[in-house]
Amino acid sequence: MPPTCRCGSGEPYESCCAPYHQGDKQAPTAEALMRSRFTAFALRDEAYLLATWHPTTRPRHLDFDPDQHWTHLQIHNRTEGTPFHTTGTVEFTAHYRYQGEPQELHENSRFTREATRWLYVEPI
Repeated sequence: MPPTCRCGSGEPYESCCAPYHQGDKQAPTAEALMRSRFTAFALRDEAYLLATWHPTTRPRHLDFDPDQHWTHLQIHNRTEGTPFHTTGTVEFTAHYRYQGEPQELHENSRFTREATRWLYVEPI
């Protein structure tokens, strides 16, 4: 059985977030982008994360902490963010282990769609 995607969809990684990470598809919704970005953090895919970050808030590079391991994602709420919107928010909790101890990050993130691409902007 292929490995399940870390984004929490329950789908195999190869048919879930991998096509976004490989550039074969673009996330159709803000939530899909959020899920793919969580998985990219878990896989330490800096190129994908920077490419999906709005240029006005994008850092120059990312420093991944070797003691931090992202484990799973819970989506709590979303507003707009469909293919028919240009903005959206996704409220989530990202669970991780830091130096072996369970931790979590709760955030409500803002996204914008430019042309056909969803981009992460910032937490709100």
